[in-house]
Amino acid sequence: MLLLLITIRLNTKMYIRDYPEIKESGVLNVAIEYNSVDFYVVGDSVAGIQYDLCQYIAKNSGLTVQFFLENDLESAIQKLDNKEFDVIAQNIPITNKNNQFLAFTTPTALSKQVLIQRKRNEMDSVPFVSNQLELAGKTVFVTKNSPAILRLNNISEEIAEPIFIKEISGYTSEQLIYMVDKKEIDYAVVDKEISLKNSELFPDLDFTTDISFTQLQAWALRKTSPDLLDSLNVWIAAFKRNK
Repeated sequence: MLLLLITIRLNTKMYIRDYPEIKESGVLNVAIEYNSVDFYVVGDSVAGIQYDLCQYIAKNSGLTVQFFLENDLESAIQKLDNKEFDVIAQNIPITNKNNQFLAFTTPTALSKQVLIQRKRNEMDSVPFVSNQLELAGKTVFVTKNSPAILRLNNISEEIAEPIFIKEISGYTSEQLIYMVDKKEIDYAVVDKEISLKNSELFPDLDFTTDISFTQLQAWALRKTSPDLLDSLNVWIAAFKRNK
């Protein structure tokens, strides 16, 4: 791990890719998650709030935005460090831990993590979880390197009971919701905005148990890209006003 960190720092010194370099190349490389809120395909069109914001930036900057679908946050961060991506256009919680190695734009969202489970049903032997204390001893599924992992570990410490976290690689949050509905798994944790988008599609599921407090969320980029950060903050602020 120490060797990896040293390598990343050396690479950063050797080659800086900030807004002047991006402007010269004409391309902004963006990592984005495929889901029904941020980026999705409808017929022959692409839609989503993050997609709309990226298109706004492209229009006002003259840059071509090149999208890379990336559902694994850790993988996205590694590729950001390697300069394969210039920005991660996902709503990532702004935490003290994340602030140590990532730069964040002005907040793009205010959300929280919620538990996905089936509604109370006498025919279902799986216990209904109405609060965080009842997560003790439960197995909870999350996407690979989900921001929810840190919060679930904190809850486990707070209640002094184990919570068994299962990370699913290659799956989206919406696929986990589907798996709970089909009784392939019992519990999952996803972002509230995604749960709200899917609540009408899955009437037999419950989305009401909060796992985290409301958190500020934002796009992430390298700390060595201060000019890009300033530019993104200007465009995001203008996008919010226009929206």
